[in-house]
Amino acid sequence: MKRLLAAVLSLVLATPMLAGCASNLPKGYSPFASAPPESASSTAPEAVPEQRPETPPSGKGLATGLAILNSVAKSKDAGEEDGLAEADTNIVAVLVDAQGRIVDCKIDAVQAKIPFSKEGKLLADTAAMFRTKQELGGEYGMKKASGIGKEWYEQANALAAYVTGKTVEEIKGIALTETTAPADAELAATVTISIGDWIASIEKAVANAKPLGAKAGDKLGMGTVTNMSKSKDAGAEDGLAQVDSIYAAASFGTDGRVTSCILDGSQSSVRFDKTGKITTGLDIAPQTKNELKEAYGMKQASGIGLEWYQQAENYARYALGKTADELSGIAVNDSGSPQDAELAASVTISVGDFNLALGKAADSAR
Repeated sequence: MKRLLAAVLSLVLATPMLAGCASNLPKGYSPFASAPPESASSTAPEAVPEQRPETPPSGKGLATGLAILNSVAKSKDAGEEDGLAEADTNIVAVLVDAQGRIVDCKIDAVQAKIPFSKEGKLLADTAAMFRTKQELGGEYGMKKASGIGKEWYEQANALAAYVTGKTVEEIKGIALTETTAPADAELAATVTISIGDWIASIEKAVANAKPLGAKAGDKLGMGTVTNMSKSKDAGAEDGLAQVDSIYAAASFGTDGRVTSCILDGSQSSVRFDKTGKITTGLDIAPQTKNELKEAYGMKQASGIGLEWYQQAENYARYALGKTADELSGIAVNDSGSPQDAELAASVTISVGDFNLALGKAADSAR
């Protein structure tokens, strides 16, 4: 059991999974430039009260961006060896100025592994939580195998520091080896991991960046909460290995209060039958809930007629001006939903993991 639990909780280097997913930003891109109008649709979208500002409050305004890319491609059927459901996630958060230069950057990754038997039984404790590579720190175990004696988190932080002050165009111009490791001697002295996918992730984060209230001098934080509590054995129905994650990217002022916030979530699911054979297509990258929007399908079941992404945005707006401790102290009901009538009018989903992720974001911003 210890061996199995260790396998579940282990995190290994994220594999390439972002190629072709990043946006192609035009030269001189600015997150503060006016966006082209969206194409009209036959049905007007549900209005969300108190829309966020689309222009910076001053010349010192910064845009906040978050990019999340998921893959289940490394999952495998059970046979002579146990089967494996594996969810890989790359996460990047950025603050960007009006010239499109990155002011701050956070890089992290999760690899969640859930083993199952050829009888379709889970071989993992579903109460276990998955730590990110940044949270694992030296426990990740790359340092001994690294030619430069650096752990994964040290190399990720070195890359984040290297791209700070640069535009996406400049970052995409970084010379790479055939394995997409840095070819530049200066960068290669601190980073030897493959960075091709991370460059694509950074580009996507910048493309997603919006002026949400961050300003010069704010600190960027990022937090992730990941569990597998909804996973189950195969029986009359297929078994399920499901990795649920909540992500928070937030900026904080010198007083520790949130100045901008993005919240997102994802469900990476792998189904398997009673013989341990995977019945899920593995070539489709799971989208986040913000990316799914109405396709997530919560609106009809919601008592307030709002989709998940709309409620997440409402709670992100509610977090503005508050500290992580204040947010963790709000009153909730047995299901984790807000009790405050005004907040409950726009947010009925559980906010517990939002608060945990924001607490981690606050810690990483210090």
